[in-house]
Amino acid sequence: MSHDGPVPPELVIVTGMSSAGRSTAASVLEDLGWYVVDNLPPQLLPTMLDVTSAPSAGVRQLAAVVDVRSRSFFQALRQSFAELRERGVHPRVVFLDASDDVLVRRQESVRRPHPLQGHGRILDGIHRERQLLENLREDADVLVDTSGLNVTQLRAKVSQVFEAGGLPLLRATVMSFGFKYGVPLDADFVVDVRFLPNPHWVPELRPQSGLDEPVSAFVLAQGGAQVFLDRFVESLEPVVAGYQAEGKRYVTICVGCTGGKHRSVAMVRELAGRLSRLGVQVGTLHRDLGRE
Repeated sequence: MSHDGPVPPELVIVTGMSSAGRSTAASVLEDLGWYVVDNLPPQLLPTMLDVTSAPSAGVRQLAAVVDVRSRSFFQALRQSFAELRERGVHPRVVFLDASDDVLVRRQESVRRPHPLQGHGRILDGIHRERQLLENLREDADVLVDTSGLNVTQLRAKVSQVFEAGGLPLLRATVMSFGFKYGVPLDADFVVDVRFLPNPHWVPELRPQSGLDEPVSAFVLAQGGAQVFLDRFVESLEPVVAGYQAEGKRYVTICVGCTGGKHRSVAMVRELAGRLSRLGVQVGTLHRDLGRE
């Protein structure tokens, strides 16, 4: 059903696990010029859209931070989404997540109970929240794992999604990481480059990283490196086309080596360049660089 009248603003819903970084994501959007409403009850989404759709409001991009802590709230969110879709508005969902151990540490550091833990442990509350949000997480347009990210890295990752003034046709974050620190939860693709010789064992290369030309040249000159990149990028071509056809606008490709310092960083730089030539808007992030 269509409605004549003012053109509604672009709508993004920021949600996810407690202590996963919703407030940081919201502040990034605010810095980028979005009108941000924090802790909005889901049932008020259509009303807020009506208010901000008025020409006098001057709002072109609206972000609502939704804290879904109860079954009733989740049902209200689904009903609001259905009402918005009837109006021809298709909100994008950004879901912030982190591993259980990281969420426990963050909750403990602020010395406040988890909103769903009741008389149990923090971990009990996290498990209840994760179960409650499972379907919303699966349907999210953008999933951001904040487990291994500091505030600066998280701000950079969210900015990469929205800095062009909205969600593009397809944007990719290509992230290096170290397997010894864990695989990122938000990976759509995980690439393992530990099959390449490790510059860590070359004394003059060990203190450098994959951002330095000698390390990059060493990694890319190894047997199999170029063939691997050629075939991986070739395999992504139908994926990119399919994502665009299905309206999926954001993808995270994670490239891992042992520590996330040499091989993965060098390969991310090369992979990002090749994806750019396919017409994908690419941002890079080196999660574990400098961590050792």
